[in-house]
Amino acid sequence: MGFPIEKKLVVAVASSALFKLDAADAVFRKQGVAAYREYQRAHQAEILGEGIAFAFVKRLLELNQLFPEERPAEVVLLSHNDPDTGLRVFNSIEHYGLDITRAAFTTGESPFKYAEAFNVSLFLSADGRDVKEALAHGCAAGQVVGSPSGPGSNDRGLCVAFDFDGVIADDSAEKINAAEGLEAFHASEAANAATPLPPGPLARFFRQLGALHELEDARLSADPAYERYLRLVIVTARSAPAHARVAATLRSWKIVTDQVFFLGGMDKNRVLDALRPHIFFDDQKELNLSGGGRFTPSVHIPFGIKNRDGDK
Repeated sequence: MGFPIEKKLVVAVASSALFKLDAADAVFRKQGVAAYREYQRAHQAEILGEGIAFAFVKRLLELNQLFPEERPAEVVLLSHNDPDTGLRVFNSIEHYGLDITRAAFTTGESPFKYAEAFNVSLFLSADGRDVKEALAHGCAAGQVVGSPSGPGSNDRGLCVAFDFDGVIADDSAEKINAAEGLEAFHASEAANAATPLPPGPLARFFRQLGALHELEDARLSADPAYERYLRLVIVTARSAPAHARVAATLRSWKIVTDQVFFLGGMDKNRVLDALRPHIFFDDQKELNLSGGGRFTPSVHIPFGIKNRDGDK
């Protein structure tokens, strides 16, 4: 009997989010589908390198080892490819020991209309066109950017970091800031400090992670020696007095995060470089594409006012 998919946190990934496919993608762009298929067949025994979302996916699935009865997390592969071309991807999945058993290979047809059937709460891809198509089918989606996590990045556990406005919450507060300025934004937030913001594009995904956090709370109550595995972090440009509405929103959802950073417009990379999360969700694509040094594996959420002029 299969595990009930409707009770799981389900993340769908394109192979481009999970693995490095630069060489194969170059063949597809320059020579077309037939040449791409032949290339993948010829290289199907070659293991693909780790992509931007690899560490996040691997560690998310390891939660099932901590909770073998519940097995609360699921990752499915959604691909435009045909099953034959996808063999190389599954060979790589097997090589790395990833517990991914479900997939949809649709041979050119949009795979995103099947997202609801798989109970998907988030789709990740390196291809912005795939992300837009998933969004058009009503599936929360984001484009991976940045670099894969390096060795020694939070050796044990899974650290997932989020921006707040336009990601967890909607962008209604950001619209006031954009239209009327920072002073008006702070006045509005102070007046509505106790009013939760409406849910944003990743609210469902965030709440499901919160449910996993509660599983660990119960384990900690039963076994004080247990070491927490999942850490939820918010890294936001908000500062006092706009911090109170973040608390009101989280309380309304009964979610307690491990850390919150109110940066007041400070460069988020300064905190992210120290925090080193396995994935960071933000509605600003440029965040991890500028500057030097180490980049955080991130997901651009193309939602709201920051993206109103297109894919930025």
